[in-house]
Amino acid sequence: MSISELDRQLELILRGTVEVIQLDELKAKLAESLKEQRPLKIKAGFDPTAPDLHLGHTVLIQKLKHFQDLGHQVIFLIGDFTGMIGDPSGVSETRKALTKEQVLANAKTYEQQIFKTLDPDKTRIEFNSRWMSAMPTETMVDICSHYSVARMLERDDFSKRYRDQKPISIHEFLYPLVQGYDSVALEADVELGGTDQKFNLLVGRDLQRAYAQKPQVVLTMPLLEGTDGVRKMSKSFGNVIALEDKPSDMFGKLMSISDDLMMRYYELLTVTNLEDVKQQHPMEAKKTLAEKIVRQYHGDDGAEEAKADFQQRFQKRDFPDEPDAHLVFKVTDFENPQDLSMSIVDVLMRTGLLPSKGEARRLITQQAIQMDGEKLTDINEMIHFEPGRRFSLKVGKRKFALLEMVAE
Repeated sequence: MSISELDRQLELILRGTVEVIQLDELKAKLAESLKEQRPLKIKAGFDPTAPDLHLGHTVLIQKLKHFQDLGHQVIFLIGDFTGMIGDPSGVSETRKALTKEQVLANAKTYEQQIFKTLDPDKTRIEFNSRWMSAMPTETMVDICSHYSVARMLERDDFSKRYRDQKPISIHEFLYPLVQGYDSVALEADVELGGTDQKFNLLVGRDLQRAYAQKPQVVLTMPLLEGTDGVRKMSKSFGNVIALEDKPSDMFGKLMSISDDLMMRYYELLTVTNLEDVKQQHPMEAKKTLAEKIVRQYHGDDGAEEAKADFQQRFQKRDFPDEPDAHLVFKVTDFENPQDLSMSIVDVLMRTGLLPSKGEARRLITQQAIQMDGEKLTDINEMIHFEPGRRFSLKVGKRKFALLEMVAE
């Protein structure tokens, strides 16, 4: 049975999401959009508080791209007004306010960087200063009248600071109200944000109701872990992969992440089928991911240069010019000529560098076998060959083998 267009859109939209408020509302909006052939307005806001974006920011940009590819209207909102207030989400003290000049300079770089993902001809860029700077005082008072201090103190960060007797400036209460009013001004159907933005996103729903609009659907995305695999990607943690990193640096950082984190990056930063990724050797899958992301932000030349640089540096650092064993495989060496796979234990035995399969399994269990610099841990792992492909094996501390397959 063929999948309906509604189900096809839902499948892509829900990929990697943490929460949808409310899912039935999203389905109804999509159904109405398809029936009326009217694209939904999809909003995501970014405060230009730093001059450069990193891959953590692109989780939302990638989700915007999903909506854009499905034919919806994407609104990239630059919070030049809210950026001067400072987002209180997740902080334990009042943020230092930025000057208008700093915010505008940062916003300029954002515009340049997002079009490496989004289609510039199909992306609507807005600045919330357009309606906020000229807003009459009575309108701001009216917006404030729709929320109570008690509701504001329901926020974890505000309530914790209040409980710990840390100061909360009045202007910080304005931040979620302004972000919420942005949805009113733009008549947003859907707003995207990180999980740390949930309170602010819900304020948008409340204010839209107050101003007689249908409430937006809130879609939250996870906070992407940085290269350490533990904390969210942040410049302050030193675990970022910046979009402006040199191609070789970006490639190298991506190659350094764990296999588990690699799958998360695939899910959140690409549209690659995850089942296909799981069928690949982790090292090859990681190289493909690194190449794909570098190509997106630095083009074909940058990707090829980064890949060649990584291979050269790896070979110089870890692999001798004359390995202890050099195996050349042909199609006839495999039980199934269509599969071209061989267990890692059998591969190791063919090198002649180990006395028994038991020793091979022991070294794998102890993570003493490396393939292309990646430690192997599964004694049942299958190695997939293809003509022209080379593998480097490090066996124990001092033995090396080079494996390659040739076309017959």
